[in-house]
Amino acid sequence: MTEEISMALKVAVWGTGNVGRPAIRAVQSHRDLELCGVIVSSEAKVGLDAGAIAGITDTGVVATNNWRSVLDTRPDAVVYTATADIRPEEAMADLLACLEAGINVVSTAFYAYLDPSSTPEEAMQPVAEACACSGASLFVSGIDPGWVMDMLPVVASGAVSGIREIRTREIFNYALYDQPHVVRDVIGFGTPMDALPMMLHDFAIEMVWAPMVRLVGEAMGKPVEKIEINVERVPLQRTIEVAGMGTFEEGTQGAFRFELLGYHNAHPLYALEHVTRIDDKCAPDWPYPPEGRGCHQVLVSGDPDLFLTVHAEDHHEPGAAGGGNASAANWVVNAVPAVCAARPGVVSLLDLPRISGAGQLKYG
Repeated sequence: MTEEISMALKVAVWGTGNVGRPAIRAVQSHRDLELCGVIVSSEAKVGLDAGAIAGITDTGVVATNNWRSVLDTRPDAVVYTATADIRPEEAMADLLACLEAGINVVSTAFYAYLDPSSTPEEAMQPVAEACACSGASLFVSGIDPGWVMDMLPVVASGAVSGIREIRTREIFNYALYDQPHVVRDVIGFGTPMDALPMMLHDFAIEMVWAPMVRLVGEAMGKPVEKIEINVERVPLQRTIEVAGMGTFEEGTQGAFRFELLGYHNAHPLYALEHVTRIDDKCAPDWPYPPEGRGCHQVLVSGDPDLFLTVHAEDHHEPGAAGGGNASAANWVVNAVPAVCAARPGVVSLLDLPRISGAGQLKYG
């Protein structure tokens, strides 16, 4: 009688920023995954061991900016964490290169594929064709992180009767977010109040966050029939200095609050809300986290009213930003085995078996 040998899935991480670094750590600590490549864009990181980049012991995997050489080794999956916000065409080319090579992809970057049922046809077609030809699968989860916005509210709803609303919320001070370009140019902190930032246009909010509201509706069996978006903005009442980001002038954008309402049968059953500041003293009437400078919440209104607050602290990169990014990275990494076993094409949370951290258990 021969003993069946289970081979680890070979996984490459593409991008080593705020989500890529914890993704490296998550792959390295997963019993069923083997880190086989790390792709970077910074020349300064080329040649470094992935462990040095991620803040752990050496892995034996050396970072490269030659993505073709990594794909040529035919990993089972790529964890794609490079930004697509400011380089959409390049990111899409990266994605298609992976899928066309038959390599499964899990990612936090490609918002259009969060909920495949609402993906625009022009975005779906090239990805679907690549997957159909190669047999690869794509799974995208939100960076908010996605599991708080699409899975946790569904789980929490099971403890409530007479549900009137399921609301998810992020409260965060972006002075903690180590991406100065995104904070200023995409999110718009420090920009004039008469200029609406890229992130706060209705089409951007619809693209990035509405899919997670729709996923909750699909999971609950009462799908979203209409999305309503509301945005409020408040200027800074004082000039502040933020380490690593510079000066944010009084009178420029200092806080914003947006809300998506998902309607079913003319009732706003689902809500997703962001309360975002660059200065804790800005917008004092808006909600604050119970502790610290950032959290995620699930609020289910019914009997009883259920309030869940998630505050993550990462051992490697302390603070709300580090913990939130790590949980987003861990979610997609822990989904890799299920995605590799999934049908070809774009899959959502609802197409996969339960995602868990079983592969991350250190003992036993």
